[in-house]
Amino acid sequence: MQCRRKLKAVFRHEMEARKKVDRQCDDLMGGLMQMKDEQGKKLSNEEVVDNIVSLVIAGYESTTIAIMWAVYHLAKSPIVLAKLREENIAMSKSKGGSTSTTLMITHTDIPKMKYTAKVVEETIRMANIAPMVHRVANRDVEYRGYTIPKGWAVLVWLRSLHTDPNYYEDPLSFNPDRWDVSMLSSTCHVQFMFIIMHRSTQEKNHSSS
Repeated sequence: MQCRRKLKAVFRHEMEARKKVDRQCDDLMGGLMQMKDEQGKKLSNEEVVDNIVSLVIAGYESTTIAIMWAVYHLAKSPIVLAKLREENIAMSKSKGGSTSTTLMITHTDIPKMKYTAKVVEETIRMANIAPMVHRVANRDVEYRGYTIPKGWAVLVWLRSLHTDPNYYEDPLSFNPDRWDVSMLSSTCHVQFMFIIMHRSTQEKNHSSS
């Protein structure tokens, strides 16, 4: 918590400095400062800072854990690894360069790599980097005969959702090709509940920080 408060102070100072000189930058903070919600309202200062701090704190750890689990599952799935290598090598060769720099896969190449995207999706599902999330209901929610009253804390157990055979066939197997089929509607419904409770949690955190 002490680290989070220090980071928030640093980013608040930078944001206020930009506002004083009306300086716009093409970076994460600049993008968040210009972002608008569905009602056309810009994010508040605290929402901008909170989003940046969350990325700084959580981003490095989740990325390294995801890479570790990707290596683990690929090592146990030689057919998947071969298909992944084939796609990446083909993309590198298609660039037509002769040096390591020109052959390097860049950010603009990633959307074209469909199988790689499926491997990433399946790794995140299996690894459960964030096994659960805490949220607060910002309104009464009816779900399967139960009422979650406004203001109640809610724990969404993502690990259970990601390995539920009702949503995924053979859920404990590493199968990137499962992402050729759209998610079941029930899965989307749980994710929708997660989204509608997200903003109220941020507001509560801001008021207590």
